[in-house]
Amino acid sequence: MQVHPVLMLIGFIITGSEAIMSYKTLPWNHDTNKMVHLILHAVALFLGSFGVYAAFKFHNESGIDNLYSLHSWVGLGAIILYGLQWLSGFSTFFFPGASPTVRRALLPWHARAGLLVYVLALLAAELGFLEKLTFLQAAGLGRYSSEALLVNFTALVVLLMGASVVLYVTAPAQNEHTLGYSAVHKS
Repeated sequence: MQVHPVLMLIGFIITGSEAIMSYKTLPWNHDTNKMVHLILHAVALFLGSFGVYAAFKFHNESGIDNLYSLHSWVGLGAIILYGLQWLSGFSTFFFPGASPTVRRALLPWHARAGLLVYVLALLAAELGFLEKLTFLQAAGLGRYSSEALLVNFTALVVLLMGASVVLYVTAPAQNEHTLGYSAVHKS
């Protein structure tokens, strides 16, 4: 079971964050940034799918019911929507690719939907941390034990990182000529 949270954290949260930010942070041309965006999201989807498989496998081998918690419902919804978002982005913006007019019209919706799916993945992760902590405490783990503090600290780091990604990619673009150093000297 321990492989599930690791794969989901590395896949959807870390790699997904990098994929989302790749357009604004990478110094390469548009086509290269698009390819990096596509590949990072594919890696995140692969790791996430394998993580879901690992959770189902563990539950089935251990006699634990599947899909009984809000974490599992939100998580399954997130991975399904992530896959649909990747497929629609691949077919619209990469291969075979829609016409430039259609791509221009769909790009803002693709970005918004992607951000929504990312927030859904963050929510699933936070619910997963809460579920794990609840199970550990029900098994006798102290509320202020080092394990409990580690789970809470990790959940807080994920929350802050996710908020940073959302704020960064939704912030207005900074233009050096209107807001930068050169604008100060024109006054």
